[in-house]
Amino acid sequence: ELVATIQTGNYFLYSVSCLNEEIFWTSNRLGNDIKCYNIKGNLLRKIKTNFRKRPIDIAVDGDGDLLYSDWETKTVNKVKNEQTEVLIKLQGWAPCNLCVTSTGDLLIAMYSDDHTQSKVVRYSGFTEKQTIQFDDEGKPLYSGNEYIKYITDNRNNDICVAEYKAGAVVVVNEAGKLRWRYTGHPSTTKNKPFKPRGITTDSQCRILTTDSDNHCIHILDQNGQFLRYIDNCDLKDPLGLCVDINDNLFVCDCANDNVKKIKYCKDI
Repeated sequence: ELVATIQTGNYFLYSVSCLNEEIFWTSNRLGNDIKCYNIKGNLLRKIKTNFRKRPIDIAVDGDGDLLYSDWETKTVNKVKNEQTEVLIKLQGWAPCNLCVTSTGDLLIAMYSDDHTQSKVVRYSGFTEKQTIQFDDEGKPLYSGNEYIKYITDNRNNDICVAEYKAGAVVVVNEAGKLRWRYTGHPSTTKNKPFKPRGITTDSQCRILTTDSDNHCIHILDQNGQFLRYIDNCDLKDPLGLCVDINDNLFVCDCANDNVKKIKYCKDI
């Protein structure tokens, strides 16, 4: 059920992150502003960044503070009390997508300066705790390129990455061991190749990922089994998405420059 359509006037919406049930942050492909809106579409806050050429990802930590990645400066930054501080600065790698886990850790999907390698790194505060890059056979888990790799964690501590270029959702367990890959669901109505973009999880460990080329969202269970599509909410080009504490879904519809709030069935 489409609950609300929030017109932002924010061109090419890229990411959305919920602060609570009524307020959310957005970033876009153009410009250098990160904007905060309420459910009525009122602009509440605007953060100026140094971003110029590529999308940056955003996340909200347990204290309600905004985090954002900046691939040009190779930093992850934190905005607290209207002040921006550098949380993490990388060398040889550029941060792409972010996720704050349920335990307060920070997961960063990043790619190497030569665009040949990708990995996920877990941080606790400023400290690097874990690197996830290869499977048990020494093969890369993630495609080596600079394409977006939205990332989220699940309630069972799995780490889920939407591999747009590879056309797959890649899920590893807390130890970084590959659990499964999802490459789409056979359909007579979804004719274009599966190219996942945004990804999030809900309170029942279900995984939701956007399929913008087919104008829908895939819902999977925690073991990678397809459950259903969300394809009846007039989604034109769904990209980033997140859920609030009540499992309401917020989706960036890039083609329409709006955010849609969707309520979906809890008993799929």
